[in-house]
Amino acid sequence: MDTELLDTVRQLLEEKVRMYNRTEFIRADPIQVPHQFDRRENIEIAAFLTATIAWGRRDTIIRNALDLMSRMDHDPYAFLMNLTSDDLNVFSGFRHRTFNEQDCRFFIQSLHEIYKNKGGLYRVFLEGYSGKRSVMHAILGFRDIFLGIKHSPRTEKHLADPLTGSAAKRLNMFLRWMIRQDANGVDFGIWEKISPADLYIPLDIHTGNVARKLGLLKRNQNDWKAVEELTGVLRAFDPSDPVKYDFALFGLGIFENY
Repeated sequence: MDTELLDTVRQLLEEKVRMYNRTEFIRADPIQVPHQFDRRENIEIAAFLTATIAWGRRDTIIRNALDLMSRMDHDPYAFLMNLTSDDLNVFSGFRHRTFNEQDCRFFIQSLHEIYKNKGGLYRVFLEGYSGKRSVMHAILGFRDIFLGIKHSPRTEKHLADPLTGSAAKRLNMFLRWMIRQDANGVDFGIWEKISPADLYIPLDIHTGNVARKLGLLKRNQNDWKAVEELTGVLRAFDPSDPVKYDFALFGLGIFENY
């Protein structure tokens, strides 16, 4: 793509970021679930669990994520810190597509271990990030710790692995929520020691299709190589905040059928 055309695309995306990166976006998006909380730990836990089930219809994602919060008495941090084996029974019957009560119980147990003995989600991700300032290494380090307690192999499919080629859309979205400094109040920006410049685009079918139509992505598969390719282009547009363009690509795909 020549320089003039690339600049035209950048201007289009900037316009769409201004359109969609607004508090009105929250009302119909799963990010509304962690926005119900004020305490940092509750925001993190609610965001992580919501992002974990963020595939399919958005209204269903929101409904099921709110159901999870209700089962934890709308105080997920206190629920985790005081967790007993009997408490896991509150997740009986929970299901979101292929994420069932067995998966849910494991996720809760692993989060309990992380908050009780590892310093919480932020510290775990930060430890993986700090060595090479790499969000991919943060994801891989977190994954190793999260899966470090006994679990069913089937549960591993709900925690993406970039080393196997996964685009890790839901983890990248969660990290966008936690890390990106957002003056408009959509993303939280509460993980201050991880730079938004190092984030990767949460790539799904919508953002991928729009990016290809705009000439920003050549790779056909929505995999980790495509994430790296597209994020590289977006970093050229805005080195300090490349994933702000997620709002533009997502908005063009979902709301404008681009």
